[in-house]
Amino acid sequence: MEKDVFKGSLEMTAAMIISGTIGWFVLMSGQPVLSVVFWRCAIGAATLLAVCAALGLLRPDVISLRLFGLAVVGGIAIVLNWVLLFAAYPRASIAIATTVYNVQPFMLVGLGALIFKERLTATKLFWLGFAFVGMLLIVQAKPGGAYTGSDYMAGIALSLGAAFLYAIASIVAKRLKGTPPHLIALIQVCVGIIMLAPLADFTSLPQSAGQWASIVTIGVVHTGLMYILLYSAIQKLPTHITGSLSFIYPIAAILVDYIAFGHALQPSQLVGSAAILIAAAGTSLGWTFRRPRQVNIPV
Repeated sequence: MEKDVFKGSLEMTAAMIISGTIGWFVLMSGQPVLSVVFWRCAIGAATLLAVCAALGLLRPDVISLRLFGLAVVGGIAIVLNWVLLFAAYPRASIAIATTVYNVQPFMLVGLGALIFKERLTATKLFWLGFAFVGMLLIVQAKPGGAYTGSDYMAGIALSLGAAFLYAIASIVAKRLKGTPPHLIALIQVCVGIIMLAPLADFTSLPQSAGQWASIVTIGVVHTGLMYILLYSAIQKLPTHITGSLSFIYPIAAILVDYIAFGHALQPSQLVGSAAILIAAAGTSLGWTFRRPRQVNIPV
């Protein structure tokens, strides 16, 4: 058991570090957003197809028609989520876009209350308010460092839209419990190929080896390998450890943005980012402010 937790923690850490670097590869590819996402889906599909074949998941009895339809719906949401998030990077910077994107747990809480009639507790509302304050601090701040983005507010709006779509995909994923996750990922990227093939720009393909390397890395490493590591880790780890390690992702993205592009966060942005990540941790890990019940021990 301890060996599984250790291995799962390493896999989860690797998956989150990989996720935190994707913004750099997206920008280095030099391609329009729709083209980047198309190539991510196409190359990722080839990688995941090989994995699913090796695991024997391509049999028709592995997934029912109803669950396949749900996986397609989730795929539409996750692919549009990628489009919006990638479009946010050059506008708001990788660090800010990724941090704002991490409001997704609160959107999931809100959707859960609307769709599944889940109760909104005082603790959840507190964390929601805490994150909202952090969002205000980020929104009112002026970009600093070497920021050269085209539209800061549009980038924040795109990040919020991406977070909402991810929350939708998460709700759909709840209905797919028991379905092999690698197969779900394969269906999702195949949906992306169909959606984006008519929209991708094939007239201006990457011109350099470095740009092609970025595209291939996004497809193979950030899609195929990352999914494999992530789902393998989730199967081994308790929920609270998975939630804790997931916050490596935004921290890695902030560091990559600073090291690669010199985008230093302003003091208010740092405080706002910290508030969002703390609130997201509190929501995901179930932190409460209740006093522990006193237990009378007989003497």
